[in-house]
Amino acid sequence: MTEIELLAPAANADIAVQAILHGADAVYIGASSHGARKSAANSVDDIRRTVDFAHRYRARVYVTVNTIVYEREFKEVEKLVRELYRAGVDAIIVQDMALLRLDLPPISLHASTQCDTRTPAKAQFLERVGFSQIVLARELTLAEIGEICRSVSVHVECFVHGALCVSYSGRCHASQVACGRSANRGECAQICRLPYTLTDGEGRTVRRGSHLLSLKDFNASDRLDALIEAGVRSFKIEGRLKDAAYVKNVTAEYSRRLDAFIARHPGEYRRTSFGRSEITFTPALDRSFNRGFTHYFLDSPRPRNISQPATPKSMGEIIKDVSQLNNGDGISWFDSEGAYCGVMVNGVRDGKIIGARPFTLPKGAEIHRTYDRKFVAQLEKPTAQRKIELDVGIDETGVSGRDERGVEARVALDVVKDVARKPMEPRGVFEKLGDTVYRLRNFENLLDASTFIPASRLTEIRRRLTAALDTANLATYRFDKRRGEDLAAKYPEERLDYRDNVANPLAERFYREHGVREMEPALEVMPRKDAGTVVMTTRHCIRREMGACLKEGGAKRLPEPLTISSGNLRFSLDFDCARCEMLVKA
Repeated sequence: MTEIELLAPAANADIAVQAILHGADAVYIGASSHGARKSAANSVDDIRRTVDFAHRYRARVYVTVNTIVYEREFKEVEKLVRELYRAGVDAIIVQDMALLRLDLPPISLHASTQCDTRTPAKAQFLERVGFSQIVLARELTLAEIGEICRSVSVHVECFVHGALCVSYSGRCHASQVACGRSANRGECAQICRLPYTLTDGEGRTVRRGSHLLSLKDFNASDRLDALIEAGVRSFKIEGRLKDAAYVKNVTAEYSRRLDAFIARHPGEYRRTSFGRSEITFTPALDRSFNRGFTHYFLDSPRPRNISQPATPKSMGEIIKDVSQLNNGDGISWFDSEGAYCGVMVNGVRDGKIIGARPFTLPKGAEIHRTYDRKFVAQLEKPTAQRKIELDVGIDETGVSGRDERGVEARVALDVVKDVARKPMEPRGVFEKLGDTVYRLRNFENLLDASTFIPASRLTEIRRRLTAALDTANLATYRFDKRRGEDLAAKYPEERLDYRDNVANPLAERFYREHGVREMEPALEVMPRKDAGTVVMTTRHCIRREMGACLKEGGAKRLPEPLTISSGNLRFSLDFDCARCEMLVKA
């Protein structure tokens, strides 16, 4: 059967545990250094704890080592990856090709979204040089995704939910140029979430205080069937800075939807991990942080209404009836000037919202609940358990167990048996598996009718059986190893510029060995002060969002050159209509 994987984010080991309990087949988590979310770092000991828990369910743990690496850090990275390998990590997610030239153990490598994979040629190259899973750029249509999936034999991973970077990942240098904080080193300053003033070529202020580069959140929950049919095998939720409540809710909903797809295609698909997740709440994506939702480019190469210029804050869920509100909820709305406003709810009386401070709702305003006190309180409690189905058989010589993972164990009946004074029912003892990951599914009793075994002895045997299954699971756990590198593989381009993030001699060597002739160093190691340096390359287009697409005769509606400014920041905008891309320049 075709295996599909739900990949959830984890800021730390505790959240990783919750992600797995709520249905994740794999989690991705940051290491102690060199992760693209510097504030979501974890010790090797915490990652080892995550691995120990995940592998019970045959769930996998991927660790992000996906920043660019400086030459002085090579030994540090080698040491880190060796420690992660010894901790049992399933794969590391990388951006910098220097890691393919370091002295690493044979751990599986995944190509990070920072590798900016948008074409079959790029995906094929990454497969040939040794990557076993490829994370695609977020900006692709379903047709483009399908074309890439058909071009490779390794697993393709796509984001399906969460916050969107406006620039192609790995190709955003705004933070580096503006304030010396490199997004490719895990220190993104989120310049795309700032309010900007847009000025046109005639000096007119077209927008003021508008979050022109801030996108809605991705939500492909209703496109999973199409993505699976396109060939995607790993479905990634964004959010390594999100709390446990967010991860629980979003993971549970996507797990439910993937299970529903599998149920509609019996015998064709299966999840990559084992154990049924049972949750105590009804997941709802709009009740967790979101800036409004978009399918982004899945449905069209030229979508509209994908940005959220009014605010980078959460939009929550739309409230149709104020009686839905509870004391302690947070609500928001837009005033008559289009400004984002909010207040905490102290209650509802006679159909009127009582706020923690005086406020006025414009007539007909759409109310959003941005904080759901009861829902959050519910998610702060234990909300899921996950059990592995176990079949047990007992006969005169021993007890055998086989679980849904295919793991088997047998414990001999080395106990003194008594003649039964009444028929024996050992099943009840083996049903008491509450402190383990197992749940009894089938039980076969082949004991003689006259055989009696004390319950205390059966309890001991049950414990020995589950311990043997745990040991057998670890002994038979299959790790993917690093694929070999085809040294004859040619990189799709012969020239790389600073946006390709070549930051060290080993990365340069890698690219030269694969046919690249010219290279510029990364901005992080050789800053550029040239006017017109491209700091973002985006498929999002401000002109298109404002109904002034140049391909549709919009030049007069928004005369160029266009500039955006926020405080001391000032960027010019160029439009590459042949590629349908917007270039943000310092």
